[in-house]
Amino acid sequence: MVKNEKKVSVLFMLFSMLFTVCLITANLLGTKQIALGPINVTGGLLIFPVSYIINDCVCEVWGYRKARLLIWTGFIMNFFFVSVCALCDAIPGAPYWDNQEGFHAVFGLAPRIALASFAAFIAGSFINAYVMSRMKIASEGHNFSLRAIASTVFGESADSLIFFPLAFIGVIPLAELPILMFWQVVLKTAYEIIVLPLTIRVVQWVKAHEGEDVYDNGISYGILKIFNF
Repeated sequence: MVKNEKKVSVLFMLFSMLFTVCLITANLLGTKQIALGPINVTGGLLIFPVSYIINDCVCEVWGYRKARLLIWTGFIMNFFFVSVCALCDAIPGAPYWDNQEGFHAVFGLAPRIALASFAAFIAGSFINAYVMSRMKIASEGHNFSLRAIASTVFGESADSLIFFPLAFIGVIPLAELPILMFWQVVLKTAYEIIVLPLTIRVVQWVKAHEGEDVYDNGISYGILKIFNF
C-alpha cells in the first residue's frame, strides 16, 4: 500500500491559529463599548477586521477551499470557547468568590447574541471568500487591492445586516440600527484600507515562500464541503 502524504503548510497553520485567536478575542473585547470620537462601537472592532484580512490572504494564496477550511475551523473553535464559557458561567461559584457579576459580564454571552454572532460570521466570512475568489478569476489575478476592499465591503455588510437585527431588535430603537450597521461597515473597511500596504507585502511574501497562487477554476463553492481541500 502506498501512503498518500499531504504536505502541511506551517504558514497556513499559523494563519489558522491567528484567525481563531482573533475571533475569540473579538468576543471578549465586544463586551466593552468604546468611543471613537463621536462614534460608539464595540471593542471587538479593534481586532475583528483582522480575521477578514487573514481570510483575504488565505483565499488569495491557497484558494477558496482552504479559506472554507479556515472559516469552519475558526467557527468550531469559537463555538467551543463560547460553550465552555457559558458552562463555567452557569456553574455556581465557590463560597468565597464574589466576582460572579464581573465574570458574567465578560464571559456570559447571551444565547441571542451568540446565535447572531455565529450566523453573521458564517455568512460574512463565506461571502468575503467567495467574492475574493471570483474576482481573482475575473481579473486574472490583478488588482488585489480592489478585490480585498470589495470582498470586505460585501462580507462586512452581510455580517452587519445579519448580526444587528438578530441581536438588537427590541433592544435598540429601530432608527438606530441602520446607523450602527453603516458605521460598522465603514470603520471595518477603513481598517482594511489602512493596513492594505502591509497585507499586500504579506501576500507577496507568502506566495513566494509557499510557491502557491491558486485560481479556483471549476471548484464547488458549497460551504459544507469542509474536507474538500
